[in-house]
This record gives sequence, structure tokens and C-alpha cells, in this order.
Amino acid sequence: MTAPLIQTINSVLVANRGEIACRVFRTCHELGVRTVAVHSDADANALHARVADATVRLPGAAPADTYLRGDLIVKAALAAGADAVHPGYGFLSENPDFARAVLDAGLTWIGPSPEAIEAMASKTRAKQLMGLAPLDENEVTENDLPLLVKAAAGGGGRGMRVVRRLDDLATALESARAEATSAFGDGEVFVEPYVENGRHVEVQILADTHGTIWPLGTRDCSLQRRHQKVVEEAPAPSLSDQLTAELHTLAIRAARAVSYVGAGTVEFLVADGKAHFLEMNTRLQVEHPVTEAVFGLDLVAEQLRVAEGHALPADPPPARGHAIEARLYAEDPAQDWTPQTGTLHRLTVPDGIRLDTGYEDGDTIGVHYDPMLAKLIAHAPTRAEAIRRLAGALDRATIHGPTTNRSLLVNSLRHEEFTTARMDTGFYDRHLPALTTGTPDPHAPLAAALADAAAQGDPRFGGWRNVPSQPQVKRYAMAGEEHEVHYRHTRNGPETDGVRVVHADARLVVLEVDGVQRKFGIARHGDRVHVNTTTLTALPRFPDPTTQQAPGSLLAPMPGTVVRLAEALTPGTPVEAGQPLLWLEAMKMEHRITSPATGTLTALHVAPGQQVEMGAVLAMVEQQPT
Repeated sequence: MTAPLIQTINSVLVANRGEIACRVFRTCHELGVRTVAVHSDADANALHARVADATVRLPGAAPADTYLRGDLIVKAALAAGADAVHPGYGFLSENPDFARAVLDAGLTWIGPSPEAIEAMASKTRAKQLMGLAPLDENEVTENDLPLLVKAAAGGGGRGMRVVRRLDDLATALESARAEATSAFGDGEVFVEPYVENGRHVEVQILADTHGTIWPLGTRDCSLQRRHQKVVEEAPAPSLSDQLTAELHTLAIRAARAVSYVGAGTVEFLVADGKAHFLEMNTRLQVEHPVTEAVFGLDLVAEQLRVAEGHALPADPPPARGHAIEARLYAEDPAQDWTPQTGTLHRLTVPDGIRLDTGYEDGDTIGVHYDPMLAKLIAHAPTRAEAIRRLAGALDRATIHGPTTNRSLLVNSLRHEEFTTARMDTGFYDRHLPALTTGTPDPHAPLAAALADAAAQGDPRFGGWRNVPSQPQVKRYAMAGEEHEVHYRHTRNGPETDGVRVVHADARLVVLEVDGVQRKFGIARHGDRVHVNTTTLTALPRFPDPTTQQAPGSLLAPMPGTVVRLAEALTPGTPVEAGQPLLWLEAMKMEHRITSPATGTLTALHVAPGQQVEMGAVLAMVEQQPT
């Protein structure tokens, strides 16, 4: 019997950026494989470019001009002396033409064949391959509702819209096509029935060139907001052995149908004990670490071994325990989850938690790409222990910078519907407001004020006067409300009503409340003050009137490009509170900008295609008298 041909990989270019590239580079460095990064101008100093052994610039900033240019990436690989290309798990990872170009250049492609990608990359063709077919958008009726409009290429929730009224279908199709074109360079969309209250379950597969296919358990990714996965876990809880076996069989069937090689994911909706095929992603997924934790595997290392020609053992290693992953995003729930930009001053997590990220302390979160900061992964013997470990780690994590979805993640993990494994894809439709309505720490402003006084070297801090003086006053914004702090200096140090100040310096304040001493870690960056997990904004004693905006001003929540305006939108048009007025594209997504009040549009300052800075006045609405 002839031994299989083994081709050793010595240098890998990763055709992606951020956390994805950093994740692949980590394994390559452990294996002694040289790494090559590509970067846009916006990513010139990004972490993935800093940690790679060599870098190649892709001039420009937009994905379509840089990370989606397969021709430039192949040239970069050849110029840098790479002998293989890893597509990451985004951008070009499911582009068959890119895979062909890599192979035609004489490079090793770390992924499935172009033919397999082509068969499964389009969700419409994948469904046909599995004996399914999407609906005809011109023939759907009321009986077909609700509907899901979905991009044929790509993923990550982009290019997806739920339609509950036929009158909304045309708008949903237009919006989904625009977003898909921007995110994936492919505006093809299709329509399928929307399965209400199902669970999103997927099977990780790994296949070699010798005919072995591993189905690596199951994952549950039901906690999704705007069709973007938020929390994932392995194995999927509360599935019967019979249903799990059926999912494995269907996943293997999909892989064999296209002679699949490498790592891939087959996705399903599970409802009423039945599995409904969604799609096959011919790549690793963002949530692959939970499978790695449960099976004790490095899937990127296995991808390289398969690409070199090595055979997998007949059976995968046994599964052990439970793993849960949470995606930490820079986004503000108080601003309709608008992505946030700025400096990430500090990001640390407790020991024992895996942190996958594309950022280091001091890095800038820009406007051009996905706002995901990191993934936190916990592994434990049981699901309950994994939930507790991850929720506790998020609670204790240090996150100094833009507003994040930390509270949503913690509250989701501790929600009874999740802890008892009764969640489905409608989880956030039912619970989002309650999960994002947190109670800020009422003592955080006082702790911030005392730390600030110590940091400023107040000569009276820790001293006292025989003559009673006026209390010191500081103002902070917290959770959308203004808080005014009063305290006095006495012979025993600073004093305030109802709370004893045990200790106060620039970084740590200890307060005793009702006989219990509590510690408050303090960090200040500009006017932002982080007190444990609470973030405040320091306000000036006397507000500057020149910074006040006129009532009814509609401001850009972030830098971006105006994609389109609402139909027939001109000054003098009556508008309703919450009515969409225009759409802004930033961070690879469209963001709907709505009217702040019911009244009349009195001014419109932007046009489609116009780029705007954060805080720019987009329009003016004169509120209707009540």
C-alpha cells in the first residue's frame, strides 16, 4: 500500500484580520509555522499585523478594496514567500474563485476544494443539494408568513430580515441586498419560511482526504440578536440521543455529497423534535472554541494536518464536560445597540477563561469592521458549572473603553430560561428589554468622586478644618441620568451621609455601607470613569452652553456613510416618533436612524453616499405641540 503524500506547510498567510487572524496565528506559532498577515490602511497597527512574522499592505480601508480582493491576497502570499493560505472564517473563506486562485498559484489551500465550496457557499444551491428549495419571492402569500430574507453568501446575521407582512417584503429584499453587497460583495438573497421559536443547532465536522469524516458533537447557538449569535455552547443541551444521531447523519450526508475536506459546520433549526437543514458553512465558525474545549482538540492544527495530507484517526477523541462562549461587542444598548468606537484601554479576564481577541490594551476600535472585541470561553465538567464560571468571569473582567454588551451577556447566562435549557431563537425577542435594564451601583459616583479628589492631590483630602465648610460637589452621568455627589473633609478624612469612607486613593476606594465594607476599583480615561463594572462620565461643574444642540437635532451615532433616505423625505414632511428617516452604514452593517419625536422634518443635511462624522447633525425635527 502506497503511503499518503505528505506536504509540509512552513509558512501560512491568513486571508483575514482581527481576532480571526490572531487565532490562526497562535496555532501556527505553536507549530513552528511562519505567519504572514495582510492589512488594510485602517489596520496598519492592528494586533494581527503586529504579531505576524511578516505583513503585506492592502491599500485602502473598505473590505471590498482590501480583504475581499483575492487577487491582491494571492500576490501578497507569493511576495511574502508563503507556501499556504488559510482563509480564516470570514471574508473570502467561502469564495470558490479565491480557492482556485490560491491553488493555481501553486500554493496549498487550507480548506475544502473549490467545488465543495461552490456547492455549499450559496445557501440556495446548498438547499437544492439537500433536496430543499427556497420560496419564489414573487409567489409567496399570506399563508407563507412569517418569512426570512437571507443572503445567499456570507453569514454572521448580515443580509437577513424577518418579514411578517407581505407589504414589507420589497423593502426587506432591498435592504438585505444592499447589506449583503456591502458585507460579502454578493447581493444575492433568497426567501424561506421563518421557523418561530426553534433552536439553532449545528454540527462541527472535520474530514480528511482519505474518506474519514468526524461529526464533533453538537453546538447550540440559539441566543441570537438581529440574527447574530451572542452565546454558544457545546454540546447542545436537552437533545435526545436519537435526534443527535440524526443530526450527525445529516451532517455527514452533506459532507459526503460534496466530497468535503477540512473543517466545516452544518447548521439546523430544531423545532418539535425535528431537524430542519439551514446551510453548510465551508469553514470554521466563530464559535469553534467550544467544540475544541469539549473534545480537547485544536481545530486549526487539524486543518493544517489535513491540508498536509495526514489521515485522521478512525474516531474522534471522546467528549468531556461542557463549554460556553460569549461574544463581547462594543455596542451601546441605550443607543439601539449602535456599535461603539474609541480606545480599548484595558481588557483582562480571570484565570481559567479562554480569551480570543484581536485587540490589546490601547488599541483603537475603528468604524470599518465588526465591533466584536473578544470571545470568552469557559469549560467545566457540567453545564451549570460552565455557566457559573463564564458569568462570574464576565462580572469580574476588566473592560475599560467603549460601552459593551457585558451586562446583556451576564444577565442572559443567569436567566432561568437559559439555565434550564429552555431557550430558543426567540429568546431576545421576549427578554431583551429586561436583560438590558440593569441597576447601576448607587455608590459608584461617590467612589469616583473620592478617587478623583485623591488623584488631583486636593490639599484638603484627608485633612480637616475647625470651621465647617461647604460640601465638595462633583457631577457624573450614569445610565442616562445625572448624579450629584456631596462630601466633606473632616479630621477623620472625607465624610458623606450614610456611608463611612474606609480608604480612598486614585485607584481604590473602600466604603462601609450598613456594616459591610465594599471595594471599588477605579480607572479614569479622559472624562470616562470605570468603577468596578460601572461606567460613568464626569460632567463639568458648569456646562458649556456652546456645546448644547438645538432641540430636535438628529445626530450621527458614529462615523459612517449615508446609504439611503426614506422615500419622499424632504423638509416639511410630517414624521412620527421612531419612523425610519435614513440608513447609515458603518462597521459592515446598516443602522437605521429614526425620528426622535412626532412632528415635522424642518431640515435635511445629508444625501446618499455622503460620509459623516460621529455627532454630525443629519436632520432636524420640530416636535409637534402636545
